[in-house]
Amino acid sequence: MKLNNLVKTNLKKIRVGRGIGSGKGKTSGRGHKGQKSRSGVAIKSFEGGQMPLFRRLPKRGFKPINKKNIAILNLSNLQSFFDKKKINESDALNLKILKSKKIVSKKYEKLKILGQGEIKAKINISTNFISKQAKEKIEKIGGKLTLVKN
Repeated sequence: MKLNNLVKTNLKKIRVGRGIGSGKGKTSGRGHKGQKSRSGVAIKSFEGGQMPLFRRLPKRGFKPINKKNIAILNLSNLQSFFDKKKINESDALNLKILKSKKIVSKKYEKLKILGQGEIKAKINISTNFISKQAKEKIEKIGGKLTLVKN
């Protein structure tokens, strides 16, 4: 099957400014005079003096320049990785190992553990941040926790 059959852009282009008989002669369908009849004019988002839409709408949010990329993992996620044998329970876990096993994306610089879900495995983990819930649950089952200085 040819590409021409699939693409609908193989329509004949209207050649403007080729005489009165073509139907698009003289002013080439641009009307008379004015800014829009000239070439090289783009009046993007100009609304004829009315306040443009992007200025009427409220601005929301804030994008920090030095955004900290923090990988967030729940205890339930960690447990599922143990169950699927992606991580050994005996291994010491840290961000470097999680990156090498492709569990966490390379773009993250820090690791945070949250306490959603249950964990059965005794883990040895080093992290930048941890929630109170997660800390309690890991210590309850006899896991080892190391907080890395930022």
